[in-house]
Amino acid sequence: MTSAIRYILDTDHISLAQRGHPQVSARILATPPDQIAITIVSVQEQMQGRLAQIQQIGDSAALIAAYRNLHQTLRFHRTVNVVDFDHEASQVFAAFQKQKLRVGTLDLRIAAITVASQATLVTRNIRDFQHVPDL
Repeated sequence: MTSAIRYILDTDHISLAQRGHPQVSARILATPPDQIAITIVSVQEQMQGRLAQIQQIGDSAALIAAYRNLHQTLRFHRTVNVVDFDHEASQVFAAFQKQKLRVGTLDLRIAAITVASQATLVTRNIRDFQHVPDL
């Protein structure tokens, strides 16, 4: 991770950007690329979702579309900064777990990466993330 990262997009904002949401896309384009990133956890969430979708499809046309979506997701992930779940994030995550925060595991990992990176999390999920200290 580069120290220039200021903003980390949560998975919901990544999905909005991928669908071309006008306000989200405009804000991303207005931000220098070296200041914005996603987490490896968001990559995991998106890939799991795409693969689960493929596993459930029986219709040929739907399967073709699902594989096209998987490919588009892979292409997107290659174009953005991805912040790892590293030792520092792991320590922050463990501290959050000890506090027994009522936040899902993957969201808590995203929060830990963001706090460890000293970045700002960009999300619509205020309900869960508001419980995370220093976020």
